[in-house]
Amino acid sequence: MLYSEVAAAYQTMEDTPKRLELTELFADLIAKTPHELVDKVIYLTQGKLYPDFMGIEVGLAEKMCMRAIAAKSGQSLKEVEKNHHLFGDIGLVAEDFLKNKGQITLFSEPLTVERIYDVLDSIARASGPGSMELRLRLLNGLLADASPKEAKYILRTATGKLRLGIADYTVLDALAVAFTNDKGNRPTIERAYNLSGDLGLVARTLVLKGLKGVEKFRIKFGHPVRPMLAERLDSAKAILEKMGGIAALEYKLDGERVQISYGSSKFWIFSRRLETITNQYPDLVDLSKSSLKGKEYVIEGEVVAIDVDTDAYLPFQELMHRRRKHGVAKAVDEYPVSINFFDLLFLDGKDLTGLPYQKRRNQLENIVKDNARVNVIPSKVVTTVDEIEEFMASAIADGCEGLVVKDLKSVYRAGAREFAWIKLKREYSGELTDSLDLVVVGAFHGRGRRKGKYGAFLLASYDPVNNDFRTVCKVGTGFSDENLIKFFNILVPIKIPNKPNNVVSKIDADVWFNPQIVIEVMGSEITLSSVHTVAMDTVRKGNGLALRFPKFMGRIRSDKGVSDSTSNTELLKMYKRQKKLISKHSDNTH
Repeated sequence: MLYSEVAAAYQTMEDTPKRLELTELFADLIAKTPHELVDKVIYLTQGKLYPDFMGIEVGLAEKMCMRAIAAKSGQSLKEVEKNHHLFGDIGLVAEDFLKNKGQITLFSEPLTVERIYDVLDSIARASGPGSMELRLRLLNGLLADASPKEAKYILRTATGKLRLGIADYTVLDALAVAFTNDKGNRPTIERAYNLSGDLGLVARTLVLKGLKGVEKFRIKFGHPVRPMLAERLDSAKAILEKMGGIAALEYKLDGERVQISYGSSKFWIFSRRLETITNQYPDLVDLSKSSLKGKEYVIEGEVVAIDVDTDAYLPFQELMHRRRKHGVAKAVDEYPVSINFFDLLFLDGKDLTGLPYQKRRNQLENIVKDNARVNVIPSKVVTTVDEIEEFMASAIADGCEGLVVKDLKSVYRAGAREFAWIKLKREYSGELTDSLDLVVVGAFHGRGRRKGKYGAFLLASYDPVNNDFRTVCKVGTGFSDENLIKFFNILVPIKIPNKPNNVVSKIDADVWFNPQIVIEVMGSEITLSSVHTVAMDTVRKGNGLALRFPKFMGRIRSDKGVSDSTSNTELLKMYKRQKKLISKHSDNTH
């Protein structure tokens, strides 16, 4: 398959902000893709080569790409750097310069998808002495045969900045349309993805074996199961009513959710984002070996930083010192952790996800040998609001964020967010009491003491229906000078010259970013707004929702992808619950 066909499709998709049209365009592309290449086209379209848990990324530095552009265009590196500073997009720089590079070499040949994929794979795997020059030579070889448009998308892919807005949900819809002619088959396809964490594998199975092949997907060691997620409510009473008068309570810890997969004498540790983080937690492997009974299992838990002298839980920020590629052994000593298990998905040949919560919990307790560093998260079955409040007090006293309340009858629904699990941080007190995880999409230049840094940030929530991001607030409080410097450096690689197509905003930021960074924010309440675009026209025509008096809580949610951020739907629900409570309070006081 010629890469020019893919590049042309990318250009059309890039110019299409509407999700439904984007899905149709992508469905058209994969429908005409040779079956043996479908997985590769899906990976490339998401700006990757493999599923995230494989841990293989191209990760070319923009500096190297600029060297390649200079070499193939005949321009100086200084001139290329100047244009990059102007455009802020390595793909556009390549397209602009290579339009004028002159004739393609005599022995050039059209680029194929296979060649693009194989060369990028070789670039990703290059290591050791001479690897930098090898990568440059491989990249030069591609650009020598590339048209300007092909070069644009090759370099965007190589640097991880393709930015087409093709999220997992779009791929699932497109697969259903392209290969079954019925979007109603999406749940079957999604289930396979939820159990495997690999869209390419699902697509390849679908085109070769049909829906029956996809239906046969089972939990597989070394492949992460997409996590079940919790909804939120603000009162113990509302939660208990939702659960039918009886529920299980669990501590909600301020740590990192992990999934440990053990089979064929090998351990894998996956993050909530389905990334393989085994190398970051070698101590968890040792703890699992000594504390878990079972020949093979898939088990979920929360990793928390601890004070070894007091066994007390430490803040999430302490745990983030463990997220590193180098100096792991030193970090293990300096930042010890405990693992606190809360669910068991697979044990000794049996898939447990279809069992009710209580049965999974019983089996979990049977295989975990508690010690100072390994525990089953405390749990209690309750039937009254008083019992919830008492258990909440215990959780807060033990250094927890709150509770997760679970339906005793609920099965484990991989990849689902529903009211079978509900987060409760504390009883509603008349103001917004739960923090929000929002996406940084823009920034505003600082003044005075903040001159030379960003003074405030434009934040958005994710809209899963339209696969885009809607603004909800500007935040400038809660940032230390250290935070602002750190933010400036983190945001440099994702800075773009114009507002992204998948951001819906009435506000014109000074600087725009590709939506990738999630931060934790607190506010006083959610109000109607004519400026912000979350839930626009839903409550009142011409109005969206906004977070009032937002404050940065000091936490970058590196454990969450943008699709895991607080959604438009959640914000609307919070607004409606808040309105009800305010109305109820007003009735009781007048």
